[in-house]
Amino acid sequence: MKKTAKTILAIICILAVAGIITGCNGQNETSEMEATQILFDGSSSLAPVIATIAAELEEQSTQPIEVFVSSAGSGQGISAVINQTANFGMLARDLRDSEREQIPDLHEYLVGIDALTVAINPQNPLAAMRDGLTTEEIVRIFSGEYATWQDFDPALPDEEIVVIVRDIGGGAHEVFQTNIMGDVDVRADAIQAPSMGALINRVIENRNAIGYASFGVSFQNQQYLAFVAVDGVAPNVENILNGSYVIQRPLILIRSGQPDEAEQYFLDAVFGDLGQSIIEEIGFIPIAN
Repeated sequence: MKKTAKTILAIICILAVAGIITGCNGQNETSEMEATQILFDGSSSLAPVIATIAAELEEQSTQPIEVFVSSAGSGQGISAVINQTANFGMLARDLRDSEREQIPDLHEYLVGIDALTVAINPQNPLAAMRDGLTTEEIVRIFSGEYATWQDFDPALPDEEIVVIVRDIGGGAHEVFQTNIMGDVDVRADAIQAPSMGALINRVIENRNAIGYASFGVSFQNQQYLAFVAVDGVAPNVENILNGSYVIQRPLILIRSGQPDEAEQYFLDAVFGDLGQSIIEEIGFIPIAN
């Protein structure tokens, strides 16, 4: 794909650590019309999807739209819509009832589905012994009840289990907590990775590591990982779509009020062939699958 200066600019916006939009004020030099700005804030999982769609539209359309993407997490996406600092919030989890109550004329758009795949290093002897874990076993591992792999099974090495999670306050961990851990917290010394890619890398680098990561990121690195079935259900597209694989989450856009003409134009692209193919290419499951 052809990369323009504005495309690079959009990507830089995503990578801003604090999720700040300032400094991304590129102008549409190809149109005499003033461009409509659409601001997205929220989930770092959805951010590259929106930025890629925007970059493709820039090349294909004469519609004067400037899209700015900030990725400060699902919670920030909700706050941005409540405080009217963004047109759309990006979420990688369901809205809570308390959050819904704060958004007048709430509109939700399910754009795709993601799942969290539990994985271990393929050099871990557990990979040769078992291809799955029960929910109870996962809880005991991630909570620290099993401190070593030998605690889990006497046939395994007496080596510390290294638990890798996403940031505890983020949407991904909330999904894992709700669907697997319940009222039990992960161990206090669990390593909190700043991104899904960083989480996967830590599992790849340490044979005693176990963690969970986005379906797309996991399967892009499947040759370096051993995936763990949960209660006998493997993490694959069929099981995610039929709901039998329980560690899954929606990818949602939200806004307050009806979209205007420019916003609807962008939404149409998200739900059209362009957007859904990009969602699939990035590794998520399109809703039209």
